[in-house]
Amino acid sequence: MQIEIRGRNVEVTDELREAVEKRFARISRQVPDPAQLDVELSEERNPAISDRYIAEATLYLKGATLRAREASPEMIHSIHAAAEDIRRQVKRQREKLRKRSRTRRMVNRLRGRPV
Repeated sequence: MQIEIRGRNVEVTDELREAVEKRFARISRQVPDPAQLDVELSEERNPAISDRYIAEATLYLKGATLRAREASPEMIHSIHAAAEDIRRQVKRQREKLRKRSRTRRMVNRLRGRPV
């Protein structure tokens, strides 16, 4: 899985880059290889907004695009929440594909076609 990290109003330090790669490494084992992940880290400069650090993740899979956007007072927490959200979506997508293939096999068996 290719990971592209961008920062808007935030400098992407080595610490942030490692945090993103560590959090999304778990997801990369569950998705096929041609997947691409874009992570955008940003900061709201408005002092009235308490959740100023935003992490947006977009995962491009074959046939699906998964997105997550999380905001919190600390960047590390935003990255963690976005990774968990994407992880849940990947799990749901994989279950959907498994269910679909199982259903197709059953229907073909009932129709008398070879599997």
